[in-house]
Amino acid sequence: MKDDQDEISRGTAYGLAAYLLWGAFPLFFHQLLPANAWEILAHRILWTLVVCAIGVLLLRRTKFIGALIRSPRRLGIITAASLFIATNWGVYVYAVNSGRTTDASLGYFLNPLVTIALGVVVLRETLRPLQWIAVGIGAIACIYLTIDNGNFPLIPLVLAGSFAMYGLLKKQIGGTLSAFESLTAETTILAPVAAVTLAVLIARGETTFGSQGTGHTLWLASSGIATAIPLLLFAAAASRIPLVTIGLLQFITPILQLLCAVLFLGEHMPTSRWIGF
Repeated sequence: MKDDQDEISRGTAYGLAAYLLWGAFPLFFHQLLPANAWEILAHRILWTLVVCAIGVLLLRRTKFIGALIRSPRRLGIITAASLFIATNWGVYVYAVNSGRTTDASLGYFLNPLVTIALGVVVLRETLRPLQWIAVGIGAIACIYLTIDNGNFPLIPLVLAGSFAMYGLLKKQIGGTLSAFESLTAETTILAPVAAVTLAVLIARGETTFGSQGTGHTLWLASSGIATAIPLLLFAAAASRIPLVTIGLLQFITPILQLLCAVLFLGEHMPTSRWIGF
């Protein structure tokens, strides 16, 4: 019992750290301008793979590759997870760098509700009464914000749905792969698409890597570390704590992203949105 409680405490701490880091992401991705969303997405995938590959080699954890190839079910889950997280990355970067960070923040307010719903419906997890109250307040606020927005909330829904599905798939992988192994596999699957995307952008002369100064180049290269650390923390949390707990922790991220958008990126927030958030 004590060991289980220790694992839950450790998983909660990992999740908290991941969501705090993700909350500061608008500031990080703002530094990557004038790179477009496709270039940033390609660099995120490729540099994250570099970070993971170095880690796997240093830790001598390459045996999982053969085991994963011999397990079509696990390989299928990892492939699906990689597609969901790539969708989430691309839409998020587009939202932040097109001045729609508040839309991205709304997506991450919706995300916990979708995550909790998946935990209750798919994994048969349960909520305590106070947790149901918290979910209810969040649901009312999200409905209000969606109506106040006046448009179909495509960006928020894609962000919420893609990351919630990613979390569910990571939960299904559980302890069969470590956080590092899972992220290495995901970025390896995405790497060919990222490489082709980057090659097309280079052929069109639409890349900024190496042409906007050393600082910009280093910022793009650092996207691998910036991406890997919170995802590794999230994967470590997802394997230790219930999905509904992950969902409740997720409210940290949109609050911080909202503050970043308003206080540092100069995005306007009408009073009605302040009420909802």
